[in-house]
Amino acid sequence: MVTAYFLDTSALLKRYISETGTAWIQSLTAQSHGNLLVVAQIAWVEVLSALARRQREGSLSSNQASFILQAFRYHFDTQYQKVELLPAVIQMAGQLVSRHPLRAYDAVQLASALCILPQLCGANTMTFTFLTADERLLTVAKAENLITDNPNYHL
Repeated sequence: MVTAYFLDTSALLKRYISETGTAWIQSLTAQSHGNLLVVAQIAWVEVLSALARRQREGSLSSNQASFILQAFRYHFDTQYQKVELLPAVIQMAGQLVSRHPLRAYDAVQLASALCILPQLCGANTMTFTFLTADERLLTVAKAENLITDNPNYHL
């Protein structure tokens, strides 16, 4: 059975920036584990935004940010299956913000996972887990019947 993980940006960043849950995320994303790693295409913008913010705040040097960006670009191009921002994702995100107290990009992240899920798990040969370090998004993902986990629970 194949294991698939959808990483929202709060979980994805832990692969590149050391914080609670980093070791666990790095283990899940190691190529040797053979897990399918899925991200929303908007994760590109969100990761760049987070790196720029940390640089402005002084918690990352420009050299560190450049190194992280290079690693992320490589993984984004070679290791992650990306969910494109298609009309179905936008429609689903709109429905999610109507039902739940979500920020717009969080709704797009969750909608991306919900839209790709049937394609990945159609033959019941794959487990699919939605990963986020955002408690509100985690609660909503559970309410939408996704298997979830929070990297912050893994020290």
